[in-house]
Amino acid sequence: MLICGVDEAGRGPLVGAVFAAAVILDPARPIAGLADSKKLSEKRREQLEIQIKERSLAWSIAFADAAEIDQLNILHATMLAMQRAVAGLPVQPQRALIDGNRCPRLDMQAQAIVKGDATVPEISAASILAKTARDAEMRLLHARFPHYGFDQHKGYPTPAHFAALQLHGACPEHRRSFGPVARVLNLVKG
Repeated sequence: MLICGVDEAGRGPLVGAVFAAAVILDPARPIAGLADSKKLSEKRREQLEIQIKERSLAWSIAFADAAEIDQLNILHATMLAMQRAVAGLPVQPQRALIDGNRCPRLDMQAQAIVKGDATVPEISAASILAKTARDAEMRLLHARFPHYGFDQHKGYPTPAHFAALQLHGACPEHRRSFGPVARVLNLVKG
């Protein structure tokens, strides 16, 4: 039975897309060191990303952008990104293991596993691909909007990000439905 692991990255930030990845590992080509992406250094995640892409039977990365997050809300946008990631797999699995306590609607058996990114290798691999893709997007956004410091805080609500929002207002990629961004926009308008 082909099993894919699914995880997301970027639910908490104030800017950019939420990313999801789906991975079907190859039992004949194990990858040492898979773990929750948050527990790994950036360098280690990037090393594992290469191995995951080379050794997996299939992998897919998808996202829901800031406008979709604002339209749907972050939970539903996350589920949409997960659906897109699974649908993008070149080989369809019979079962999906999802990190967290909710499953997106899929055309296969799905099981939510709380803290699955730390215990299930397929989910760990998906966690790493989603995180490295999200970090790459933050580097691109930093190149477009360097005054926000996206390369440092990755869009999370840090004091430096709040200060940049107060000073510069929101950029087009900020999530307008998120409270801190909405408050700044109301201040800027007023």
